[in-house]
Amino acid sequence: MAPARRGQRRWRRFRPDRERGSTSWPNGAQATLFSAFEPESLRGPQHSHAWCDELAKWDNSAGRANAAWDNLLMGLRSGSDPRVVATTTPRDVPLLRRLLADPDGLVVTRGSTFENEVNLPARFLRAMRRTFGDSLLGRQELEGELVMDREGALWTRALLEQCRERAASSPPVRTVVGIDPPASATGDACGIIVCALGEDGIARVLADASVEKATPERWARAAAAAAEAWRADRVVAEANQGGAMVGSVLHAAEINLPLRLVHARSGKSARAEPVAALYEAGRVRHAGMFPQLEDQLSGLLLGGAYDGPGRSPDRADALVWALTELCLSSRGAPRLWAFAD
Repeated sequence: MAPARRGQRRWRRFRPDRERGSTSWPNGAQATLFSAFEPESLRGPQHSHAWCDELAKWDNSAGRANAAWDNLLMGLRSGSDPRVVATTTPRDVPLLRRLLADPDGLVVTRGSTFENEVNLPARFLRAMRRTFGDSLLGRQELEGELVMDREGALWTRALLEQCRERAASSPPVRTVVGIDPPASATGDACGIIVCALGEDGIARVLADASVEKATPERWARAAAAAAEAWRADRVVAEANQGGAMVGSVLHAAEINLPLRLVHARSGKSARAEPVAALYEAGRVRHAGMFPQLEDQLSGLLLGGAYDGPGRSPDRADALVWALTELCLSSRGAPRLWAFAD
Protein backbone atom coordinates (compact mmCIF):
# COMPACT_ATOMS: atom_id res chain seq x y z
CA MET A 1 0.00 0.00 0.00
CA ALA A 2 1.29 3.44 -0.90
CA PRO A 3 2.23 5.70 2.02
CA ALA A 4 -0.21 8.38 3.08
CA ARG A 5 0.20 11.72 1.38
CA ARG A 6 1.09 14.81 3.35
CA GLY A 7 -2.00 16.10 5.12
CA GLN A 8 -3.91 12.82 4.76
CA ARG A 9 -5.52 11.68 7.97
CA ARG A 10 -3.67 8.79 9.52
CA TRP A 11 -6.85 6.89 10.39
CA ARG A 12 -7.61 6.47 6.71
CA ARG A 13 -4.58 4.21 6.27
CA PHE A 14 -5.36 0.55 6.75
CA ARG A 15 -3.63 -2.75 6.11
CA PRO A 16 -5.67 -5.61 4.63
CA ASP A 17 -4.72 -9.16 5.54
CA ARG A 18 -6.21 -11.24 2.75
CA GLU A 19 -5.16 -14.58 4.23
CA ARG A 20 -7.05 -13.92 7.45
CA GLY A 21 -9.82 -11.93 5.81
CA SER A 22 -9.23 -8.92 8.05
CA THR A 23 -8.19 -5.29 7.97
CA SER A 24 -6.38 -3.24 10.65
CA TRP A 25 -5.85 0.48 11.26
CA PRO A 26 -2.97 2.26 13.01
CA ASN A 27 -5.15 3.02 16.05
CA GLY A 28 -5.60 -0.71 16.68
CA ALA A 29 -9.12 -1.06 15.26
CA GLN A 30 -9.74 -4.26 13.31
CA ALA A 31 -12.43 -5.43 10.91
CA THR A 32 -12.98 -9.08 10.00
CA LEU A 33 -14.83 -10.43 6.98
CA PHE A 34 -17.26 -13.34 7.28
CA SER A 35 -19.45 -15.18 4.82
CA ALA A 36 -23.13 -15.78 5.60
CA PHE A 37 -22.68 -19.06 3.72
CA GLU A 38 -20.60 -20.30 6.69
CA PRO A 39 -22.59 -19.43 9.83
CA GLU A 40 -20.33 -21.48 12.11
CA SER A 41 -17.40 -19.15 11.39
CA LEU A 42 -19.22 -16.51 13.46
CA ARG A 43 -19.17 -18.67 16.57
CA GLY A 44 -16.61 -17.38 19.07
CA PRO A 45 -15.41 -14.02 17.67
CA GLN A 46 -16.85 -10.96 19.37
CA HIS A 47 -17.43 -7.51 17.92
CA SER A 48 -18.57 -4.02 18.78
CA HIS A 49 -20.05 -3.24 15.34
CA ALA A 50 -21.22 -5.24 12.34
CA TRP A 51 -22.18 -4.41 8.78
CA CYS A 52 -24.35 -7.01 7.02
CA ASP A 53 -24.57 -6.42 3.28
CA GLU A 54 -27.35 -7.75 1.01
CA LEU A 55 -29.07 -9.43 3.94
CA ALA A 56 -32.04 -10.55 1.85
CA LYS A 57 -29.71 -12.43 -0.51
CA TRP A 58 -28.08 -14.56 2.16
CA ASP A 59 -28.38 -18.23 1.35
CA ASN A 60 -31.31 -19.63 3.33
CA SER A 61 -30.88 -23.28 2.40
CA ALA A 62 -30.67 -25.40 5.57
CA GLY A 63 -31.49 -22.24 7.55
CA ARG A 64 -28.06 -20.69 6.89
CA ALA A 65 -29.30 -17.08 6.81
CA ASN A 66 -31.00 -17.24 10.21
CA ALA A 67 -28.10 -19.20 11.70
CA ALA A 68 -25.57 -16.61 10.49
CA TRP A 69 -27.63 -13.78 11.98
CA ASP A 70 -28.09 -15.58 15.31
CA ASN A 71 -24.38 -16.38 15.63
CA LEU A 72 -23.51 -12.77 14.78
CA LEU A 73 -25.80 -11.45 17.51
CA MET A 74 -24.25 -13.78 20.09
CA GLY A 75 -20.82 -12.30 19.33
CA LEU A 76 -21.99 -8.67 19.29
CA ARG A 77 -20.95 -8.07 22.89
CA SER A 78 -17.84 -5.92 22.75
CA GLY A 79 -17.97 -2.32 23.95
CA SER A 80 -20.72 -0.48 25.78
CA ASP A 81 -23.15 0.00 22.86
CA PRO A 82 -22.85 -2.68 20.14
CA ARG A 83 -24.51 -1.79 16.86
CA VAL A 84 -25.32 -3.59 13.59
CA VAL A 85 -26.38 -2.11 10.28
CA ALA A 86 -27.89 -4.19 7.47
CA THR A 87 -28.03 -2.88 3.91
CA THR A 88 -30.04 -4.77 1.33
CA THR A 89 -32.47 -4.72 -1.51
CA PRO A 90 -35.70 -5.68 0.27
CA ARG A 91 -36.99 -9.14 -0.60
CA ASP A 92 -39.74 -11.10 1.04
CA VAL A 93 -37.50 -13.65 2.76
CA PRO A 94 -37.86 -15.15 6.26
CA LEU A 95 -34.91 -13.32 7.86
CA LEU A 96 -35.98 -9.87 6.70
CA ARG A 97 -39.58 -10.49 7.76
CA ARG A 98 -38.27 -11.58 11.16
CA LEU A 99 -36.25 -8.40 11.67
CA LEU A 100 -39.06 -6.08 10.60
CA ALA A 101 -41.49 -7.87 12.92
CA ASP A 102 -39.33 -7.01 15.96
CA PRO A 103 -39.09 -3.19 15.96
CA ASP A 104 -37.31 -2.98 19.34
CA GLY A 105 -34.26 -0.80 18.70
CA LEU A 106 -34.80 -1.03 14.94
CA VAL A 107 -34.41 2.00 12.66
CA VAL A 108 -35.53 1.54 9.04
CA THR A 109 -34.21 3.85 6.31
CA ARG A 110 -35.37 3.51 2.70
CA GLY A 111 -33.99 5.03 -0.47
CA SER A 112 -34.69 4.98 -4.19
CA THR A 113 -32.21 4.48 -7.00
CA PHE A 114 -33.52 7.70 -8.54
CA GLU A 115 -32.54 9.71 -5.47
CA ASN A 116 -28.97 9.13 -6.65
CA GLU A 117 -29.65 10.18 -10.24
CA VAL A 118 -27.03 12.97 -10.21
CA ASN A 119 -24.36 10.27 -9.91
CA LEU A 120 -25.81 7.84 -12.45
CA PRO A 121 -25.70 7.85 -16.27
CA ALA A 122 -28.86 9.22 -17.89
CA ARG A 123 -28.92 6.22 -20.26
CA PHE A 124 -28.98 3.84 -17.29
CA LEU A 125 -31.86 5.72 -15.66
CA ARG A 126 -33.86 5.72 -18.91
CA ALA A 127 -33.26 1.99 -19.33
CA MET A 128 -34.42 1.27 -15.78
CA ARG A 129 -37.61 3.30 -16.21
CA ARG A 130 -38.31 1.76 -19.60
CA THR A 131 -37.63 -1.84 -18.59
CA PHE A 132 -39.08 -1.95 -15.10
CA GLY A 133 -41.43 1.04 -14.96
CA ASP A 134 -44.07 0.54 -12.30
CA SER A 135 -43.59 -3.23 -12.17
CA LEU A 136 -43.42 -4.96 -8.82
CA LEU A 137 -39.82 -5.87 -9.48
CA GLY A 138 -39.04 -2.22 -10.16
CA ARG A 139 -40.70 -1.17 -6.94
CA GLN A 140 -38.51 -3.68 -5.12
CA GLU A 141 -35.17 -3.24 -6.87
CA LEU A 142 -35.31 0.49 -7.67
CA GLU A 143 -37.67 2.04 -5.12
CA GLY A 144 -36.57 -0.08 -2.15
CA GLU A 145 -40.11 -1.28 -1.40
CA LEU A 146 -40.65 -4.60 0.33
CA VAL A 147 -43.17 -6.35 -1.93
CA MET A 148 -44.90 -9.00 0.12
CA ASP A 149 -46.15 -12.22 -1.43
CA ARG A 150 -49.88 -12.56 -1.76
CA GLU A 151 -51.48 -15.23 0.38
CA GLY A 152 -51.95 -18.38 -1.67
CA ALA A 153 -49.63 -17.27 -4.49
CA LEU A 154 -48.60 -20.15 -6.77
CA TRP A 155 -45.26 -18.40 -7.42
CA THR A 156 -43.56 -16.56 -4.55
CA ARG A 157 -40.84 -13.98 -5.07
CA ALA A 158 -38.37 -16.19 -3.23
CA LEU A 159 -39.18 -19.10 -5.55
CA LEU A 160 -38.63 -16.97 -8.64
CA GLU A 161 -35.29 -15.72 -7.29
CA GLN A 162 -34.14 -19.26 -6.54
CA CYS A 163 -34.72 -20.38 -10.12
CA ARG A 164 -32.86 -17.50 -11.77
CA GLU A 165 -29.63 -17.79 -13.75
CA ARG A 166 -27.86 -15.18 -15.86
CA ALA A 167 -28.08 -17.16 -19.08
CA ALA A 168 -29.10 -20.63 -20.18
CA SER A 169 -26.45 -23.02 -18.89
CA SER A 170 -27.40 -26.00 -21.04
CA PRO A 171 -27.96 -26.30 -24.82
CA PRO A 172 -31.62 -26.66 -25.85
CA VAL A 173 -33.13 -29.93 -26.98
CA ARG A 174 -36.50 -28.39 -27.84
CA THR A 175 -37.66 -24.78 -28.04
CA VAL A 176 -41.31 -23.74 -27.92
CA VAL A 177 -43.07 -20.40 -28.31
CA GLY A 178 -46.21 -20.09 -26.21
CA ILE A 179 -48.87 -17.58 -27.29
CA ASP A 180 -51.91 -16.25 -25.46
CA PRO A 181 -53.73 -14.15 -28.10
CA PRO A 182 -55.87 -11.18 -27.01
CA ALA A 183 -59.58 -11.01 -27.69
CA SER A 184 -59.18 -7.66 -29.47
CA ALA A 185 -56.50 -5.24 -30.63
CA THR A 186 -57.47 -2.76 -27.91
CA GLY A 187 -57.66 -5.27 -25.10
CA ASP A 188 -55.02 -7.17 -23.17
CA ALA A 189 -51.48 -7.80 -24.36
CA CYS A 190 -50.62 -10.79 -26.50
CA GLY A 191 -48.48 -13.04 -24.34
CA ILE A 192 -45.53 -14.46 -26.30
CA ILE A 193 -43.05 -16.47 -24.20
CA VAL A 194 -40.08 -18.51 -25.46
CA CYS A 195 -39.10 -21.59 -23.42
CA ALA A 196 -36.60 -24.36 -24.07
CA LEU A 197 -35.89 -27.77 -22.62
CA GLY A 198 -32.16 -28.19 -22.02
CA GLU A 199 -29.95 -31.23 -22.40
CA ASP A 200 -29.83 -31.35 -18.59
CA GLY A 201 -33.60 -31.96 -18.44
CA ILE A 202 -34.34 -28.46 -17.06
CA ALA A 203 -36.75 -26.12 -18.84
CA ARG A 204 -35.78 -22.47 -19.19
CA VAL A 205 -37.64 -19.26 -19.90
CA LEU A 206 -35.54 -17.55 -22.57
CA ALA A 207 -37.53 -14.51 -23.70
CA ASP A 208 -40.67 -12.47 -23.21
CA ALA A 209 -41.64 -11.17 -26.65
CA SER A 210 -45.17 -10.08 -25.65
CA VAL A 211 -46.72 -7.06 -27.37
CA GLU A 212 -49.28 -4.58 -26.03
CA LYS A 213 -52.52 -3.61 -27.79
CA ALA A 214 -51.48 -5.19 -31.07
CA THR A 215 -53.54 -6.09 -34.11
CA PRO A 216 -53.64 -9.80 -35.07
CA GLU A 217 -51.15 -9.12 -37.85
CA ARG A 218 -48.72 -7.37 -35.48
CA TRP A 219 -48.74 -9.98 -32.72
CA ALA A 220 -48.47 -12.75 -35.32
CA ARG A 221 -45.38 -11.08 -36.79
CA ALA A 222 -43.92 -10.71 -33.27
CA ALA A 223 -44.51 -14.41 -32.63
CA ALA A 224 -42.93 -15.31 -35.97
CA ALA A 225 -39.89 -13.16 -35.20
CA ALA A 226 -39.48 -14.81 -31.78
CA ALA A 227 -39.77 -18.28 -33.29
CA GLU A 228 -37.12 -17.45 -35.89
CA ALA A 229 -34.77 -15.70 -33.47
CA TRP A 230 -34.79 -18.60 -31.00
CA ARG A 231 -34.99 -21.38 -33.64
CA ALA A 232 -38.17 -22.78 -32.16
CA ASP A 233 -39.45 -26.13 -33.33
CA ARG A 234 -43.08 -25.63 -32.27
CA VAL A 235 -45.59 -22.88 -31.58
CA VAL A 236 -48.38 -23.45 -29.06
CA ALA A 237 -51.26 -20.98 -29.13
CA GLU A 238 -54.47 -20.80 -27.15
CA ALA A 239 -57.42 -20.85 -29.55
CA ASN A 240 -60.26 -19.98 -27.19
CA GLN A 241 -60.31 -16.44 -28.59
CA GLY A 242 -60.89 -16.81 -32.30
CA GLY A 243 -60.55 -20.54 -32.86
CA ALA A 244 -59.30 -21.30 -36.37
CA MET A 245 -58.64 -17.59 -36.95
CA VAL A 246 -55.61 -17.84 -34.66
CA GLY A 247 -54.09 -20.50 -36.86
CA SER A 248 -54.84 -18.54 -40.03
CA VAL A 249 -53.23 -15.38 -38.66
CA LEU A 250 -50.09 -17.25 -37.60
CA HIS A 251 -49.76 -19.03 -40.95
CA ALA A 252 -50.23 -15.68 -42.73
CA ALA A 253 -47.24 -14.42 -40.73
CA GLU A 254 -45.19 -17.21 -42.36
CA ILE A 255 -44.71 -19.32 -39.26
CA ASN A 256 -43.65 -22.46 -41.04
CA LEU A 257 -43.45 -24.53 -37.89
CA PRO A 258 -45.62 -27.21 -36.35
CA LEU A 259 -48.48 -25.27 -34.80
CA ARG A 260 -50.55 -26.67 -31.97
CA LEU A 261 -53.79 -24.93 -31.05
CA VAL A 262 -54.87 -25.58 -27.48
CA HIS A 263 -58.21 -24.94 -25.80
CA ALA A 264 -58.50 -23.96 -22.14
CA ARG A 265 -60.95 -26.42 -20.62
CA SER A 266 -60.02 -25.58 -17.02
CA GLY A 267 -59.40 -22.39 -15.05
CA LYS A 268 -56.12 -20.51 -15.12
CA SER A 269 -55.14 -21.72 -11.65
CA ALA A 270 -55.83 -25.37 -12.47
CA ARG A 271 -53.64 -25.10 -15.58
CA ALA A 272 -50.92 -23.20 -13.74
CA GLU A 273 -50.62 -25.39 -10.63
CA PRO A 274 -48.72 -28.28 -12.33
CA VAL A 275 -46.35 -25.75 -13.90
CA ALA A 276 -45.77 -24.06 -10.53
CA ALA A 277 -44.96 -27.52 -9.15
CA LEU A 278 -42.20 -27.80 -11.77
CA TYR A 279 -40.63 -24.66 -10.34
CA GLU A 280 -40.87 -26.06 -6.81
CA ALA A 281 -39.12 -29.22 -7.99
CA GLY A 282 -36.26 -27.22 -9.54
CA ARG A 283 -37.18 -28.20 -13.09
CA VAL A 284 -37.59 -24.65 -14.45
CA ARG A 285 -35.20 -21.71 -14.50
CA HIS A 286 -35.41 -18.14 -15.75
CA ALA A 287 -32.46 -17.21 -17.97
CA GLY A 288 -32.46 -13.56 -17.00
CA MET A 289 -35.05 -11.20 -15.54
CA PHE A 290 -38.61 -10.92 -16.81
CA PRO A 291 -40.28 -8.34 -14.56
CA GLN A 292 -43.71 -8.11 -16.21
CA LEU A 293 -44.01 -11.88 -16.58
CA GLU A 294 -42.91 -12.47 -12.98
CA ASP A 295 -45.35 -9.86 -11.68
CA GLN A 296 -48.16 -11.82 -13.34
CA LEU A 297 -46.90 -15.18 -12.06
CA SER A 298 -46.85 -13.88 -8.49
CA GLY A 299 -50.45 -12.72 -8.94
CA LEU A 300 -51.84 -16.18 -9.74
CA LEU A 301 -53.46 -17.59 -6.61
CA LEU A 302 -54.73 -20.96 -5.49
CA GLY A 303 -58.43 -21.25 -6.17
CA GLY A 304 -58.32 -19.51 -9.54
CA ALA A 305 -58.13 -15.84 -8.51
CA TYR A 306 -55.75 -13.40 -10.20
CA ASP A 307 -54.39 -10.47 -8.18
CA GLY A 308 -51.67 -9.11 -10.40
CA PRO A 309 -51.15 -6.24 -12.84
CA GLY A 310 -53.59 -5.86 -15.73
CA ARG A 311 -56.90 -7.53 -16.31
CA SER A 312 -55.46 -10.85 -17.40
CA PRO A 313 -52.20 -12.78 -16.88
CA ASP A 314 -51.55 -13.02 -20.62
CA ARG A 315 -47.79 -13.50 -20.31
CA ALA A 316 -48.22 -16.06 -17.53
CA ASP A 317 -50.78 -17.96 -19.64
CA ALA A 318 -48.35 -18.09 -22.57
CA LEU A 319 -45.65 -19.44 -20.24
CA VAL A 320 -48.00 -22.12 -18.90
CA TRP A 321 -48.82 -23.31 -22.43
CA ALA A 322 -45.13 -23.44 -23.43
CA LEU A 323 -43.95 -25.30 -20.31
CA THR A 324 -46.90 -27.68 -20.45
CA GLU A 325 -45.87 -28.57 -23.99
CA LEU A 326 -42.23 -29.05 -23.00
CA CYS A 327 -42.58 -30.85 -19.67
CA LEU A 328 -46.11 -32.11 -19.11
CA SER A 329 -47.22 -33.56 -22.44
CA SER A 330 -46.28 -36.62 -24.44
CA ARG A 331 -44.68 -34.22 -26.93
CA GLY A 332 -42.04 -33.23 -24.39
CA ALA A 333 -38.48 -34.44 -24.22
CA PRO A 334 -37.33 -37.16 -26.64
CA ARG A 335 -37.39 -40.64 -25.16
CA LEU A 336 -35.02 -43.54 -25.71
CA TRP A 337 -36.59 -46.99 -25.71
CA ALA A 338 -34.54 -50.12 -25.08
CA PHE A 339 -35.74 -53.63 -25.88
CA ALA A 340 -34.26 -56.80 -24.46
CA ASP A 341 -33.96 -59.98 -26.48
